[in-house]
Amino acid sequence: MPPSGSNPLEPVFQTVAAFSRRLLIAPDTAPDDHRLRPLLSLSLCPPPPLPPPSEVLKEKDAKVAPLTQKEEVGRATWMLLHTIAAQFPDEPTRQQKRDAKELMALISRLYPCKECADHFKEVLKANPVQAGSQAEFSQWLCYVHNVVNRSLGKTIFPCQRVNARWGKLDCPERLCDLEGANDIMPNR
Repeated sequence: MPPSGSNPLEPVFQTVAAFSRRLLIAPDTAPDDHRLRPLLSLSLCPPPPLPPPSEVLKEKDAKVAPLTQKEEVGRATWMLLHTIAAQFPDEPTRQQKRDAKELMALISRLYPCKECADHFKEVLKANPVQAGSQAEFSQWLCYVHNVVNRSLGKTIFPCQRVNARWGKLDCPERLCDLEGANDIMPNR
C-alpha cells in the first residue's frame, strides 16, 4: 500500500515516463511530407541518466522553467496515446475499435487531474472516437490533441505529419502488433 499522501498512480507514471525516454526522436531530413519517415524507434538501450534536480542546474539552464508534474503526466499520456494509435491495425476488429473507444472513456474518468479529465470528457462528447483504421485513429487523436492544445494556448501540430512524429515502432518480426496471446507468461 502506498504511503498516505502519495499518488497511487505514481508507478504507472514512472513506467510511462521510462517508456517515453526510450523513444528516440530522429531529425526530419525530408522537406516534403510524402518522403517523411517515422521519427520514433524503440531503443533497447537503458534510458539516459536523469538530469540533476532543478536546484543543481546551472544558471543558463534556469531560464527554462521545469515542467510541472501535471505537464509531465500530460506529455507522457499523449506520447502513450499517439504510440498506441500508430500501432493500431489498418483493419481493426470490432473489439479493437471498442477497445480504442473504451480507452479514451477510461482516461476521461481515471485521469489524475480532475480538471483535465472533465475537459477531456467534453472534448470526447464533441468529437467521438474515430477508430476505423490506423490512419483514422491517428488523425482523430491528433485533432483531439490539438483541441486540447488550443484550449491551453499551445501551438497546433500539423496532423498531416502525425506519422512522421509518432510513426509505427521499429519492431522486428511484427513484435509490436496489437495481437497478443492468452498466456501472459508464455515461456514459463
